[in-house]
Amino acid sequence: MAESPDVAKAQGAVALPRSTPREQTRARRASFLQSPNFWGYFFISPWLIGFLIFTAGPMLASLYLSFCKYDLYQLQWVGTKNYEILLTRDPLFWKSLGNTALYVLFSVPLGLTGSLLIALLLNQKVKGMAWFRTLFYLPSLVPAVASALVWQWVFHPDAGILNYSLSLIGIQGPKWLQDPDTALASLIIMSLWGIGGGRMIIFLAGLQGISDELYEAASLDGARGWASFRHVTLPMLSPTIFFNLILGIIGSFQVFTSAYVMTNGGPDNATRMFVLYLYDNAFRYFKMGKASAMAWCLFVLLLVFTVIQFKNASKWVYYEGGEKE
Repeated sequence: MAESPDVAKAQGAVALPRSTPREQTRARRASFLQSPNFWGYFFISPWLIGFLIFTAGPMLASLYLSFCKYDLYQLQWVGTKNYEILLTRDPLFWKSLGNTALYVLFSVPLGLTGSLLIALLLNQKVKGMAWFRTLFYLPSLVPAVASALVWQWVFHPDAGILNYSLSLIGIQGPKWLQDPDTALASLIIMSLWGIGGGRMIIFLAGLQGISDELYEAASLDGARGWASFRHVTLPMLSPTIFFNLILGIIGSFQVFTSAYVMTNGGPDNATRMFVLYLYDNAFRYFKMGKASAMAWCLFVLLLVFTVIQFKNASKWVYYEGGEKE
């Protein structure tokens, strides 16, 4: 019986050699090296390595230390004792948190309002506006320590320019930084020094991103001045306001330099800010475990505030086209 052509062809075919596992691995490796993913990971590897070593690593280490008693000489696991001490037996913890909360409550709204007003002024189309924008931005470039030293002189009760100016109109100025009743208010006033900085630039960019057609359409409906600002500018600027609000809250909770340089937490702990108290525990008293626990308390607090803001954002944040978030 004659064999079918297919069978004969199959019997006469030469069997191809199978690739070894090593050859398969080399082929996959060569394919990966030629893929766009490899070069993407390659070019971001310096940032990834830096993030793992200098950010993620220290964060995990501080989380572990927050459950330990650590004074640079002895490391002992104590569980949640650091958190229990902070929340139940450390009045300065709540004092510093209260001072920081008051600082945030006043400095953030005042700073946002001031930055927005300056951005509105600098958004006008007048000759030489670039120079005005530069002049308003320059104070934010002054180093924080230098600014604190300047304002320390401004608030001096006897030789300060602020009390001298008040005396010219017959007002006896307070002691400012030396009085527990006015020390925190002094830091809030000093925080307004930076309203012409980054937040103002972001607001200015947001204002310039609003289409002129919206204002023209609003003017046809009779909206001018305050009505145009309320119904066009604010809704279209709400994403920018939201962004600056989140960054403002986070930055204000981390205030440190002004309190450290100008008052060092005094008088009578009136300006003992949260991060300043954290710094004291870590680098003055060498209570690294307690300081790490404070850092994670601050992290959780900021996380809660941020989540709440994002949850409420859908009620007032609008994007192009008038749609809510």
